[in-house]
Amino acid sequence: MIGLPSYHAMAAMAVTVVMFIAFARGRMSVEIVSLLTIAVIAVGLYFFPLEGSGPTDGLALAFAGFGHYALITICALMIMGRGLVVTGALEPAARLMERLFKINLQLGLLVSLLIAFTLSMFVNNTPVLVLLMPIFVALAARGAMPASKTLIPLNAASLLGGVATTIGTSTNILVVSIAVDLGMPEMDVFHFTPIVLIAAAVALPYVWLVMPRMLGDNRVVKTGHMRRFDARLRVNENSILNGRELHEVQARLPDGIEFHDVPLGLIRPQQRLRMSGTHEAIEEAARILRGDAAPSWVLDRIKRRSIETSADIVVVEMTVTADSRLIGRTLPSSGIADLYGVAVIGTHRPERLVGPKDEYSSGGDVRITEGDVLLAMGLPEDLQKFAQSDSLLILEGMRELPRRSRAVVAAAIMGGAVLFASLGFVPIAISALAGAILMFLTGCVKFDRVGRALSAQVIVLVAASIAVGRIILDSGAADWLGQALALGLQYLTPAAVLAAIMLFVTLLTNFASNAAAATIATPIAFSIAHTLGLPPEPLVLAVLFGCNLCYATPIAYQTNMLIMAEGSYEFGDYVRTGVPLVLLMVATLSLALVVTYGL
Repeated sequence: MIGLPSYHAMAAMAVTVVMFIAFARGRMSVEIVSLLTIAVIAVGLYFFPLEGSGPTDGLALAFAGFGHYALITICALMIMGRGLVVTGALEPAARLMERLFKINLQLGLLVSLLIAFTLSMFVNNTPVLVLLMPIFVALAARGAMPASKTLIPLNAASLLGGVATTIGTSTNILVVSIAVDLGMPEMDVFHFTPIVLIAAAVALPYVWLVMPRMLGDNRVVKTGHMRRFDARLRVNENSILNGRELHEVQARLPDGIEFHDVPLGLIRPQQRLRMSGTHEAIEEAARILRGDAAPSWVLDRIKRRSIETSADIVVVEMTVTADSRLIGRTLPSSGIADLYGVAVIGTHRPERLVGPKDEYSSGGDVRITEGDVLLAMGLPEDLQKFAQSDSLLILEGMRELPRRSRAVVAAAIMGGAVLFASLGFVPIAISALAGAILMFLTGCVKFDRVGRALSAQVIVLVAASIAVGRIILDSGAADWLGQALALGLQYLTPAAVLAAIMLFVTLLTNFASNAAAATIATPIAFSIAHTLGLPPEPLVLAVLFGCNLCYATPIAYQTNMLIMAEGSYEFGDYVRTGVPLVLLMVATLSLALVVTYGL
């Protein structure tokens, strides 16, 4: 018989339940709920300190999350991910995956999930997800499945893979080590892999086919249609069009790109081919065909100035006003490149201005008129000067082009950080922080732009989850829950005992931490096995599996929070998709343990 929990333990459980309900209802933002949770813990412990501690100790506990290594790790990983994106380091991998997704979206997702699952069996799933997440964000930008429909399934697959071996996660190693200290024989790397593979065979179809349908589309729906620009592709000596006809490479071009008035016969250097499409399509066509959408000399000049001044190259849309000197001129005769060092890579004429009165020069270039939209590329300072001097109105915020000259450096930094952490040379926190610093030092990420890489929502959520985990442990709430569980299990069948232990540990790991859950529950499992006359190994494995079933809340594991901003996820998305997966895994793993150990 156990007594009532202490007042601190009851308060800790109440705070946790209220926080969960507030997150799930979604009436207040995640940031507000997180900050309120931290405030309640801080004020409560200040006026009612834990036994043996003072008021300031409670403040330290409540605010410890802001300096916790887990938060530093997540922020550093976000910065490294930003470095891969802004340098374009992942574009080759994204293009390769894009081809697979073009064959079939479901096939592409299945292959990706299997890759994440397999890698996570041998490598900590955090660096695996860090490598894959930016690729899927880039794929979403290129028209594949939206990131909101792929990142939670991808994270779930990597977590599933991490359960399958003793080295899959640090929690597995911790549980096995505690069990060995308590007298259980040591397990080899693949000791329980067959059990997990059976469960994964049931769970992966849910992750693959059902999870994406339960998640919304986080892509921004733009009103109207995307602007299509007319551009001129300059064929040079290195172009794959040189000495060929356009139809020979047509299949390789991106969707939505169109060529007009293509000359008959073989295409030669110095020819200019008129094409139209969105900005992204024009840029991709120029890359594939190895041509230029603006005179090569001005593009080279922009790149040189970018290197000299360390300024980013950006693209911006500008509309021609009634006072502009450009009206009636063509792009070649405007002198824009000479005067401002700016390249105009395309022009868009609104439908209301299109008509038979369009004037063309003898070279076939359309004359600029009021209301035309220019797609201009250059350095921010030069573009501002161009807009002010020639009476242009900037329509959209500047879009930075990838700093491709640093792509190899960014990829090497990320690869080194992942390798060092995967091989166990240093903890992921150290390798991620070192990688983030190197991203700054090499210019892959600029320090004044670091705010774009970090998510305030994730930062306060991590801090709140760490505070809740600490108060659950330090107040004795976790110990009391474990004793209550042990008291009730004596009346259950072995399969139900295993399921109950797994669910209890899952509850702890989704609201405290998997390391804390492992530390508390492993000795409890041994005690329950002795009391009920069951072999300890299946009960210890139930603890190990439960520690890894952290799908149901964003605060359960660092990768859950890592994908939150990129997928524009809410708390309810994790609950809606994660709870069925938890129940599915608990049921299959419990049955597999019963059959394997003949209980």
